[in-house]
Amino acid sequence: MEHYQLAVIGGGPGGYTAALRGSALGLKTILVERDALGGTCLNYGCIPTKVLTNSAGLFKKIKGAEDFGIETQGLSFSFSKIQERKKYVIDNLVQGVDGLLKGAKVDVFSGEGRLITPTKLELKRDSAEVKEVSVEKVILATGSQEVKLPLEGMDLPGVLTSKEALSLEEVPKNLTIIGGGVIGMEMASVFASFGSSVTVVELLPRILPTVDAEMSRRLTPLLRKQGINIMTKTKLEGIKEGESGLSVQVTTGKGEERLSADTVLISVGRRPDFGGQDLDSLGIEYDKTGIKVNENMETTVPGIYAVGDVASSGHLLAHVATHQGVIAAENVAGANEVYKEEAVPACIFTSPELASVGLTEEDAKEKGYKLKIGKFPFTANGKAFIQGESEGSVKIIADEEKGTILGVHILGPHASDLIQEGTVAVANKVTAHNLADIIHPHPTLCEATWEAAMAISKSPIHIRK
Repeated sequence: MEHYQLAVIGGGPGGYTAALRGSALGLKTILVERDALGGTCLNYGCIPTKVLTNSAGLFKKIKGAEDFGIETQGLSFSFSKIQERKKYVIDNLVQGVDGLLKGAKVDVFSGEGRLITPTKLELKRDSAEVKEVSVEKVILATGSQEVKLPLEGMDLPGVLTSKEALSLEEVPKNLTIIGGGVIGMEMASVFASFGSSVTVVELLPRILPTVDAEMSRRLTPLLRKQGINIMTKTKLEGIKEGESGLSVQVTTGKGEERLSADTVLISVGRRPDFGGQDLDSLGIEYDKTGIKVNENMETTVPGIYAVGDVASSGHLLAHVATHQGVIAAENVAGANEVYKEEAVPACIFTSPELASVGLTEEDAKEKGYKLKIGKFPFTANGKAFIQGESEGSVKIIADEEKGTILGVHILGPHASDLIQEGTVAVANKVTAHNLADIIHPHPTLCEATWEAAMAISKSPIHIRK
């Protein structure tokens, strides 16, 4: 029986990173993946979504090129070519991951992997081929799957998951999105930019309920201005076939209502996918949030670790999975690395982007902090004004007593890139005064972060009093 020091089940960002790190530390490693290397992120999530987001943003910007003195006539787009580019990007990145694993001498098994005992792994490619290998340590990185609603009409033609929506051959004329979370709002921005009439149905009082409430409130009118109809406090009751497409039955504060759509996207969240593992027989504790892990990413069974969406760490983010994969692999090799979640950046690729790290204003108040908050609008930032992207602002939340930065929230251009300065600040307990004393280059978007820090420690420069 072949023997491995480390077996990783799941080849997404957490899994393949763990395998690469384990191999780099000298462990004989096998990686098992039942679908495609890169997992949901690379094949059906982060990467394909951002390809569409990038094309939509470019199209939107070119449409406004006359404001920059550039004339465009007969502007159009080919959605089929955009989808071809998406496939090209995915294929290249998957091949890149495959090449990294081969270069690291990680054995990759394409098929199912099931733990029979904590040290015995059954591999199955087809029903006719089964083999067993012995393992010393295991990292479970089996990811998550989309939540399905137990309502009428979920299996009708035209009712899609986000995975299916990313593979549409044509832009829907009338798109109704059920769920105003991250995926729902990103897809709303994409298809609205391409000309879809988009309606978002959200059960809760506001979209993006996990982000800072003020930033959610500021983003909502900007999305509505782009033609996106946002219905909050609205409950989906079911979907039926209508006279000309689909009839979406909802309940609002005013009563029952029917929305017409040719396409409906169900985007109400994701849940852990245990990958067919018999966790009960293995003695691994878990609940609906995922597999229970400690700060070392180890489960309740010594020698078995869990990372990424399948672990109950609270963040279903590719970069969190990657970070946890590295920690788990290093601990398998004998280290004592600890996962800390105080500074986890989150990025939402709407138009404009929204990114955050650390505590929201609501969370900080709930924890008993007395706050000092600094804000700076992109309307007063030279680079944003030059680019014609002056919507949004930077918001820094600090502990009034010590000045320590507790959270940073950015709504505006390149927020996903700018948030890393906030991540460094939160992770290292930097004070607003420290951040304000750092020279920021001009003209840049990051000056808005400096001005928000100035608003806490001193006073902002480019705001008229």
